[in-house]
Amino acid sequence: MIAEGATAVLLVFAALFPIVNPLGMAPIFATMTADATPDTRRVLARAVATNGFVLLLVSFFAGSYVLAFFGLQVPAVQVAGGLIVTASGWRLLTQETLDAARRATAEREADRAVLGRAFYPLTMPLTVGPGSIAVAVTLGTDSRATRAPLRIELAQDLGAIIGIALVAGTILVSFRSANRLGALLGETGMSVFMRLSAFILVCIGIQITWNGVSGLLASVTSAT
Repeated sequence: MIAEGATAVLLVFAALFPIVNPLGMAPIFATMTADATPDTRRVLARAVATNGFVLLLVSFFAGSYVLAFFGLQVPAVQVAGGLIVTASGWRLLTQETLDAARRATAEREADRAVLGRAFYPLTMPLTVGPGSIAVAVTLGTDSRATRAPLRIELAQDLGAIIGIALVAGTILVSFRSANRLGALLGETGMSVFMRLSAFILVCIGIQITWNGVSGLLASVTSAT
């Protein structure tokens, strides 16, 4: 039973960590929260990690049922999520650099809007996006595809929860460490870095959208 639980931990963590990619998303988090105070960014990091844990947990245990209830396919979720990610990256890419006065105002606004920004867009779709959700749904579906004794199923479910918690922990550590990026780069460096991060975000969104479109086209081709 311990072996099955440990295997589930490793499987879930190994499958989700590269997709969520907290280390790669940390610079984008720093860029998108550059207008917030350090305290606000720490609150955001904790909130994003918590939201990500809940979202992955729900996707693992109930994602397939939710999609079936609404008659949705995973590629459709990828297309929608990819378009949102692309729009977020484009908005960052084309926005003007804030001067000191506007930055102070933006920091106060970020403090007031912290909870709203924590879920959208920082958690969904930027951190736990359609790719992560699709993997979590697939893992959850596969774990229930084979019959096993109840104690084995409970051990596997507990292992999956621990694996998801580890992913959320890496999100928290990575995003909290992103606070130091602004001080390290300075205002000019942060502006340049923001443009580069925004361009990468647009590319990621287009790739996610293309994956979804390819999945939808494959389903049409197989049906004919």
